[in-house]
Amino acid sequence: PQQRLFTPEVALDVRSVSIAAVTGDGRRAAATVRTRRDRTEVDHQRYGDPTYISPTTSQLMVIDTRSGTRTWVHEDPAQLRGFAWSPDGERLAYFAVEGAEYRLRIFDAGTGSGRAVTLQSGKRIASSSPLVWSPDGAEVLVGLRPDGWAGEARAAFVALTEAPVIVQDSRNDFLAWDRVRNIAAKQITALVSLENGSVREVLSDVTPSGARFSADGSYITYSTATRTKTSYTRRDGTEYELFRLTLAEGSEPESLRDTGEQRMNVTWNEARDAFAYGERGSVFVRRLDEDEAVDVTAGHRGPADEGGDAEAGTGDPDEAGPDSTRIRFSVQRWSPSGDRLLLSSQDAWHLLDLGSDELRTLLELEEDDDLRPRRQIQRWSDDGRHLYFSYAARDRWQRGLKRLDTASGDIETLFLDDNLYRSWNISDDGGTLVYTMSDGDRPNEIWTTATDPLAPRRLTTSNPQLEDVALTRSELVEYLDVDGNTLYGILYYPVGYEPGRQYPLVAEIYEQYFDNGFNENMNLITAQGWFGFRPSVRFEEGFPGEAWLKAVPNAINRIIERGLVDPERVGVYGQSYGGYATNLLITQTDRFAAAANVSGKVNIISFLGDSPKITTRNYAAAEVGQDRIGATLWEQPHKYIEHSAVMFADRIETPLLMLSGEGDWNVPATNQREMYYALRRLGKEVVWVHYTAGGHGAGRASTAADFVDHWRRMFDWFAEHFDEEGEKAVSDAGL
Repeated sequence: PQQRLFTPEVALDVRSVSIAAVTGDGRRAAATVRTRRDRTEVDHQRYGDPTYISPTTSQLMVIDTRSGTRTWVHEDPAQLRGFAWSPDGERLAYFAVEGAEYRLRIFDAGTGSGRAVTLQSGKRIASSSPLVWSPDGAEVLVGLRPDGWAGEARAAFVALTEAPVIVQDSRNDFLAWDRVRNIAAKQITALVSLENGSVREVLSDVTPSGARFSADGSYITYSTATRTKTSYTRRDGTEYELFRLTLAEGSEPESLRDTGEQRMNVTWNEARDAFAYGERGSVFVRRLDEDEAVDVTAGHRGPADEGGDAEAGTGDPDEAGPDSTRIRFSVQRWSPSGDRLLLSSQDAWHLLDLGSDELRTLLELEEDDDLRPRRQIQRWSDDGRHLYFSYAARDRWQRGLKRLDTASGDIETLFLDDNLYRSWNISDDGGTLVYTMSDGDRPNEIWTTATDPLAPRRLTTSNPQLEDVALTRSELVEYLDVDGNTLYGILYYPVGYEPGRQYPLVAEIYEQYFDNGFNENMNLITAQGWFGFRPSVRFEEGFPGEAWLKAVPNAINRIIERGLVDPERVGVYGQSYGGYATNLLITQTDRFAAAANVSGKVNIISFLGDSPKITTRNYAAAEVGQDRIGATLWEQPHKYIEHSAVMFADRIETPLLMLSGEGDWNVPATNQREMYYALRRLGKEVVWVHYTAGGHGAGRASTAADFVDHWRRMFDWFAEHFDEEGEKAVSDAGL
């Protein structure tokens, strides 16, 4: 039978199913279903307005994992968030927008009925509210907006966007947009009775994060990140502290740990009466009935094995120094009983018995970091016997789930193949798995299985409309960059591929790519009869602009050498940082027939002050973040010039398409405009497409019509420069 092609219209309605929450026994899963069309009505001009609730919608269902029965909670797409099962797994709590505000709703899985909980308070639920059940299932912890908050927040936004006169003053500790963000974070922490909606406020002058109940429900623990000033370095301007609050009337918060401006990362036991943390390679445990934390690794920090990874451990930059050859531990997880800790070091996983102080190595790690598989702990079974961890090789698509017997150290492989697994949810007893899986090319579906024995069953079939649509197939490609580094890219085959024939290729560039999975962009590209390719690069701080020139052409040459690609018909594009990369790359080489920059900056100097709604992000990105300059503009101005494509616009010989959005709060279109005017002044071929309803992503972050228009222009641009003008557009034909 003839298959349809994957078009922008088809892409708008591909359903993405996600696991929102799973009960402790694994019996029930709450799942959301979203499409791209569900997020095409966002008003990007309202970004930064604390009172704006984005009209992004989703469906919500509850799945009985034993019977496979699916019950719609919201079959019609709605604005939903939160999702938390009650301790007994019978009720699902979540937030839904009703009448322009969030409402608390409860779905009873036993009866299949839902209800709204009417709060006995005039305060509204905060859009960033936590949703945490009390251990007895009688209450939930939420965040409410203070009285008068909406008026204050809206006025602050309007003052910076619509006021006839806008004043900013460096004598204020915060940038003006940071002050708006501070207002957006305000909330009152409260307990809501699910029986009658009564509200008891427990915290009013701080915004807690990570709030959780103790096992008996008598107190909550939480951390705070109190901003003191606008920060440019990401290392100052915020103070961190950990608290316990007894829920008896009149109780005051008790400080458990204060790290000042140093970020805090603690791991709690299940009873919530002790926490562990790493500090300079040692692990400390603080029990709440004791005054001080104890170094539980004091007797175990001998010399590290030769060749140990100096970056392992806590990640604290202060660790480098005289003791860098010692074993450095970090906390992975508490045992369910709270009597043991799983620790990691440079070379191994270890089990520390907190009673006997016995440290036992559970798993020796591979010496070569570049080849060491990625392992991540997913669950420690309630009986303490098994540690479940996900596994992914670094040099091939070999992914899955394993479990380690904590007594014997034996490892059992449960899944290991080239499928792509995500969202592992493992029941408390380790007997049931609920997860998402893709064959690497099709959209995820939700699956379940018992662990003894394995018997995987698919619980969802989300995209039956794609059965007659031709989708791409992917392949992992290995290559060397100019410096001899081994890198990987993902090659996507054109639909209807015929061996022996050479095809055009369009590369999408950014940073690192490895895992495949359903990819909208690459399905649209390959539906045109072209190869799609996502090559990786390796960066050197201070010289990031070299990375794409060193890797991308080599990666493409690897494909050309196989006889798959016509070297005269190769294009390149990227979005955001990838768009920036594309513009830089074509100042350094003319090997591409055409290029496209989607919402990418072109002048890193003017960009420093170009995104006011995200305050100092652009300064931090250049100095200590993604842009990897590693210095301020005034310390190394030449590097900022070297990494601004517009400064070398005269070198560009590649026809360039640029796409931008008027509401782009991340990379405002004013930055791309610089390149358009420069290339036009220089007599170069350039087209600039600007979407007035678009955001970051241009037409891809706009209306449904703009989404289609964006991709049609991309197809036409590359087809024109691949000399395909006279051919019938592949996107308009069947196979």
